Amino acid sequence: MAFAELEQRALEHSLQAVKLDNQGQKDKALEHYQKAVELLKKLVEISPEYDLNKVYSQRAFSYQKRIELLKRVEIGDGESMEITDISSSSSSIVSRKREREISVPQAQDEKPNVKWTEVIGLADVKRAIREAIIYPIQRPDLFPLGWPRGILLFGPPGCGKTLLAAAVATEIDSEFVTIDSASIMSKWLGEAEKNVAKLFSWAREEQSKRPVIIFMDEIDSLIGQHQNEVGGEIRVRNQFLKEMDGVIDKNKKIHIYVIGATNKPWDLDGPFIRRFQKRIYVPLPDEQTRLDILKFYTKDITLSGDIDFRELAKIADKYSGSDIRDCCLDVYMKKVSVLFESGLAQDSRIKPKSITMEDFRRAFSERKTSVLPQMVSAYAKWLTLLQAS
Repeated sequence: MAFAELEQRALEHSLQAVKLDNQGQKDKALEHYQKAVELLKKLVEISPEYDLNKVYSQRAFSYQKRIELLKRVEIGDGESMEITDISSSSSSIVSRKREREISVPQAQDEKPNVKWTEVIGLADVKRAIREAIIYPIQRPDLFPLGWPRGILLFGPPGCGKTLLAAAVATEIDSEFVTIDSASIMSKWLGEAEKNVAKLFSWAREEQSKRPVIIFMDEIDSLIGQHQNEVGGEIRVRNQFLKEMDGVIDKNKKIHIYVIGATNKPWDLDGPFIRRFQKRIYVPLPDEQTRLDILKFYTKDITLSGDIDFRELAKIADKYSGSDIRDCCLDVYMKKVSVLFESGLAQDSRIKPKSITMEDFRRAFSERKTSVLPQMVSAYAKWLTLLQAS
């Protein structure tokens, strides 16, 4: 299975798991959480040098913790009880016991070491992020009216939203926390909003030492427009509104930044959109960027002399950066597979054959873009409506 397809399936399972979890369908939620964990781990295994592996590992860890919490709750020393067996009379005891298990999503032990220069293309996007985050940190005295601390990155999947957040965290040497619905939501009354409050309380303490970036991936799954939501979800959303108001207050000169990323901005509630003062469209790569991406992902691969990157960049029109990476991975893996199937892989002196232009043409013809034209039109329409409102 291709890398982009694995990413998409991991995303689908995680969103479905959170949805079922919120609806109280424990057994079905567990199945999807487990599948999401398996796919995220597989992504890390098949591309060990990928920049975002630490982010994927953190997500897998948070989903695994959610699986464990859904399966059983510890009561006392060495005594346990299945969640489905807990009666209302004991819920207050269980809540106190589980409160110790709920921890604020901490900054990664090893922050993603993604350099700003490694984000290929997206010059306008990077300029907007510099203006919103980097410049105010370097010279806060130049911003008497404050600066945006709520930043929304939206656009097609696979175009670099997560990579941008990781890169700016490295650039300003900030604490970097990635959160999602699974790490925040809880079926226990009051705990989900407590998790939100704990997260922002921790951020306020930490920002006195260094800037803090709270990265909310798939933000629409947590604070999007939902029907038939239960009271707990409403309280969580209200808690987020309250905490965001404290962060974006222009009278406070704090360096806490909430970066939200979404492929579906139209699913976000209006009150939340207003709290993201800076909304940045992360588009599909243009031709020059596609050319640079192709060179980046093939720099360690042996290529034949007939490779024409300019032509390949044209062939890859409407492909996301993730799609292009997948095509490069596909053509290389086929060469590696030939070595194993022929039994030659046992000899370390033998390397895969050079990749030809025809190999790439075949790869792009077999793999269509993951971003449909109507999706691109939808982003343009949403942005127009947003600017007109």
